Amino acid sequence: MEDEELAKSLLVTQQPDNIRISNGFGSNDTGASASASASASGVTAVLLLSAFVTACSAFAGGFVAGYSAPAESGIIDDLGLSVAEYSVFGSIMTIGGMVGAVISGKLADIIGRKYTMWILDIFYIMGWLAIYFAKGAWLLDLGRLSLGFGFGLTCYVVPTYLSEITPKNLRGGITSVSMAMMPLSVSVAYLIGSVINWRALALIGAIPCLLQLFGLFFIPESPRWLAKIGREKEFEAALQHLRGKNVNISDEAADIKDYTENIQKIPEDKILDLFQQKYAHLHIVGIGLMVLQQFGGLNGYTYYMNEIFELAGVPSITGFIVVSIPQIPAIALGSILIEKFGRRTLLMVCVTGECLGCFLTGLSFVLQNLNWWMEAAPTLVLSGIVVFKVSYSLGVGSIPWIIISEIFPINIKGSAGSICNAVNWFCTWLVSFTFNFLVEWSLAGTFFIYGSMSCLGVLFIAKLVPETKGRTLEEIQASLTHILQ
Repeated sequence: MEDEELAKSLLVTQQPDNIRISNGFGSNDTGASASASASASGVTAVLLLSAFVTACSAFAGGFVAGYSAPAESGIIDDLGLSVAEYSVFGSIMTIGGMVGAVISGKLADIIGRKYTMWILDIFYIMGWLAIYFAKGAWLLDLGRLSLGFGFGLTCYVVPTYLSEITPKNLRGGITSVSMAMMPLSVSVAYLIGSVINWRALALIGAIPCLLQLFGLFFIPESPRWLAKIGREKEFEAALQHLRGKNVNISDEAADIKDYTENIQKIPEDKILDLFQQKYAHLHIVGIGLMVLQQFGGLNGYTYYMNEIFELAGVPSITGFIVVSIPQIPAIALGSILIEKFGRRTLLMVCVTGECLGCFLTGLSFVLQNLNWWMEAAPTLVLSGIVVFKVSYSLGVGSIPWIIISEIFPINIKGSAGSICNAVNWFCTWLVSFTFNFLVEWSLAGTFFIYGSMSCLGVLFIAKLVPETKGRTLEEIQASLTHILQ
């Protein structure tokens, strides 16, 4: 009963007269008055700098994922590795990623979002240097493991930090662009790696890490994290710095403080306590989105794209260029559409696009197997991969992380975020590990399975995923907490 009363008080606290909070499954009405837009601020130089510095981490993570494919032949030739030894190098990243994912939420809660980004940067830089100086498999693997650990931290702290510093009217767009740096940098790694050697490519991978390491000195800590740990003066200073020195932040600051004070009356849950009935819906949404993001076939395309091109008779360099170029406008378009149409609608459209991309890819291999219309197979494969990658860049790559960063109350955000992040990394490993086995069974069937998972994902989003567009984090979390009591 005490938790129920607290949840109701949170909902009332975060519900101004001119804002009606939806039940989390449909749309919400927002008033047009200026007072209701206290947290709907404009873009400031500090906010843009913070988004850029944070996006460097996402770009670095994507470069890690894309590195192994173009570097494969060079590393094997120069270091004399067997295919099995290189497979260990390629896959050990997911082990580091899972370890980083498991501790990411708690680490960010204990030491803060900025210090966590400093730590992941150090692991990125150490990893790239280890690969650059590697003379054998052990240092190569150690570097890849370090990169995976940094990537695991990145997947949690980047969307969390951005969601906590950004006004509600800009949160979706800015976070979407930043997280979309991951698929974009995968393509950049493919393109650059096709013309330079693997050691030089490792040094290029360290550039965004160095940019972030330097930029972190000039951006503020998350105001909401500062409020949570009771550093009130620093909280208000950070919020003022982000919103602009002439902006009145009193209403937004009061809302954040009131919500934080009330939510902290509920004891912070341990990992095992998170699986209570009151959190069931949030976990279903968070874990379901992570499964959907990976089981759509992302890492089948990412890790084995060169192999797919070869099987379809498409020159690798041509394929990488054709696939990479459309992703840039897709990222820009996604940042606009996410605030216009909302998270749920755009995500359903993008997942449908992934389904279509998988179907076209699978269809091309069906035609090859039947020796029908053979001249169309390369075009169908390229079309399928482009549709898939554009759909991913447009929304599938970023929106699940945005929603996860928005829905969990701050008292469980660290533990719940770690669980979702770890599930994502486990699914990453599972898809990458099973891809070649599935291809041996049926090349076309592999992509039809991925497409079927995306079709199921559309139903999952329509039925269970809440719309979070146009609401502050406090409004979103209070309404969902209210549902769960």
